Amino acid sequence: MIIDAHNHPHYLGYTCNDILRNMEQYGISRTWLLSLETPESEYHPSYYKHGWPNENGAIPFTACLECARAHPDKFVLGYAPDPRIPTSISRLEAAIDLYGVRVCGEIMLRITYDNPDALRLFQFCGKKGLPVIVEVNYGVESSGHAWPNYWYGGGIDALERAIRACSETLFLGHGPGFWAHISDDDLYRTASYPKGDIVPGGKVVKLMRTYSNLYCDLSAGSGLNALQRNRSFAKEFLLEFQDRCLYGRDIYDNRLQIFLNELGLPDDCMRKIYSGNALKLVP
Repeated sequence: MIIDAHNHPHYLGYTCNDILRNMEQYGISRTWLLSLETPESEYHPSYYKHGWPNENGAIPFTACLECARAHPDKFVLGYAPDPRIPTSISRLEAAIDLYGVRVCGEIMLRITYDNPDALRLFQFCGKKGLPVIVEVNYGVESSGHAWPNYWYGGGIDALERAIRACSETLFLGHGPGFWAHISDDDLYRTASYPKGDIVPGGKVVKLMRTYSNLYCDLSAGSGLNALQRNRSFAKEFLLEFQDRCLYGRDIYDNRLQIFLNELGLPDDCMRKIYSGNALKLVP
């Protein structure tokens, strides 16, 4: 069984039925569908080419709800309101009660994740048993648009403070600014997707060893790029943290599947990464 623990509806032109056909193509049984209610002023204009943004964000919750209502056996419903909105917790609680939201995600905002409003939302998720998916991005490349760059989360240290402050909440680390720290170097300052061998002692490894409420979201180019920097290290990393790494895509290809299948990981480890850990968080 394979569960895609990170994807979005109406992204790259994929309708609900397109996603289902793509899941069948790659042997995926279930997908976590996540909103991305990043305000228009905080996301790259390219989202207008890749999705259907509206006044509720780059990928509004209603798009997730459309798919989950039509195919509840195939989609796990995710929703993450902007914690800066005074009614954010009330909105999330209503979405849990009315629509069966199981995941808080994806959060991708130009705030530090130890912001008091964010901490309140994260702590609420802990009480409700919702895992929280957060993107960290340093935005080191110039965008040439409204903002000189698109940073999210305030860096790995802000994420650590949030993880520490919300010990009852399960976090899934995601994005270039998270995965760049698999290596103990400073390449994250100049590249979103660093190349080159991994220097042992990276912050991600330290955080995983320190905080049992931190999980790894392997999705997107950032997760795959980090693992591809050193295949031997990737295998050791996935073996050590096999109980807290989740397969996801954040796109509609199977490059991560191909990479994982070629690593020679034990079957029980693969089962955990592909579905067991996702089922542990969202039965």
